[in-house]
Amino acid sequence: MLTPHGTDSFRANSVFGSSSPKAIVAMTLRSSALPSDEEKAAQVRRMFSSIAPRYDLLNHLLSMNVDRWWRRKAVDRLGWEREPTGTYLDNCAGTLDLSIELARRPGFAGTVVGSDFAFPMLRIGEEKSSGHPIEAICADALSLPYRAESFDGATIGFGIRNVANLDTGLGELHRVLRPGARIVVLEFTTPAWKPFRAIYFYYFQRVLPFIGKLVSKHGSAYSYLPESVLRFPEPPELAARLEGVGFVDVGWTRLSGGIVALHWGRRS
Repeated sequence: MLTPHGTDSFRANSVFGSSSPKAIVAMTLRSSALPSDEEKAAQVRRMFSSIAPRYDLLNHLLSMNVDRWWRRKAVDRLGWEREPTGTYLDNCAGTLDLSIELARRPGFAGTVVGSDFAFPMLRIGEEKSSGHPIEAICADALSLPYRAESFDGATIGFGIRNVANLDTGLGELHRVLRPGARIVVLEFTTPAWKPFRAIYFYYFQRVLPFIGKLVSKHGSAYSYLPESVLRFPEPPELAARLEGVGFVDVGWTRLSGGIVALHWGRRS
């Protein structure tokens, strides 16, 4: 059973109310209730659970290790220095790479809660995160089991497009953040410059699915990736959706020729 790292009674009560993190994990794993878009949620959970053993390898291979730099940029934007002893949420945390990037920053003395609904991903993440102040919690992004205004900041790296209901997922992040806390969203998008766009689409729709299938042994996971990116809102629309759920000081920038967008905002 997944066991959060370093949980003490004060922190457990401050984030979860009267329920302990272990109880929340057990409750979440037993729950059969899924959000309104049940089929998408179920498919995404099964897919990421299946590719978990090869997920990190493929991330680094398919991005040529640039994914590490993207995560560094995301943590740079979080502004954790304002509350270095605070509690931070890494939502849709997967194998906890973004959680680890924050937890190992010099001067960071807080706790990161890595939250994801794919149990096998978190189990792999726990093995990597030993020794870091990270608590891994199996939870649904559409119904986070945390008190309102519990966190001093939140990140979500390459996960928001997989949430069955975008506005509900963003609204949950807004709910659990303290006033003044920042949110940082890292997500794939499509480049705007036409010559690069053509090259990128060939790689993204032909080369990437082939390599992904070869290494992961999963028939459709790495075909889902380009399809999900193409269906996801472009950066200006995602910024508007962040504002729509109540975030202020919203902004965004493109990275690596426009294949990734880094978004940020603040809970008023």
